Amino acid sequence: MASLKSLVLGGGCFWCTEAAYELLPGVEAVVSGYAGGRRPNPTYEQVCSGASGHAEVIRIDYDPERITLDALLDFFWTIHDPTTLNRQGADEGTQYRSVIFYADAEQKAAAEASLGRANPGWGGRIVTQIAPLETFYEAEAYHQDYYKKNPHGGYCQAVIRPKIEKLKKAL
Repeated sequence: MASLKSLVLGGGCFWCTEAAYELLPGVEAVVSGYAGGRRPNPTYEQVCSGASGHAEVIRIDYDPERITLDALLDFFWTIHDPTTLNRQGADEGTQYRSVIFYADAEQKAAAEASLGRANPGWGGRIVTQIAPLETFYEAEAYHQDYYKKNPHGGYCQAVIRPKIEKLKKAL
């Protein structure tokens, strides 16, 4: 097996994006976390307040022999609305911004190319940031695999489950 690679994305609530990426063959792990802010080692409460500057993100650990970086990036545009600035559904604030954090020049170029492919389908209105990844902070344990652990919770039933069912049909 090839060495795993990682990609960090933010598309609103990390519970939703985590559950979506776990559907893809070749994705070995998805870790919820925080990135893009000023405060070191932020807590969920600090991120939710908007004061830390961090976004809710996921780190996708994937096998590049089974799924490509382009496929991961192109999937990103199908699982959230990249045209709403600092908002996904009822979640509002900079912590819910649409963002691709790149770790190197290859990821930056791939992110820019993917955005270019997706933007016409969104009427040229994509507001997703493409920014360098400085540090990824893993979120608290209770956020990891949230949908798997809480499938009957209100948010999971109302928001995540319908999204996952729709994605399963499309895959």
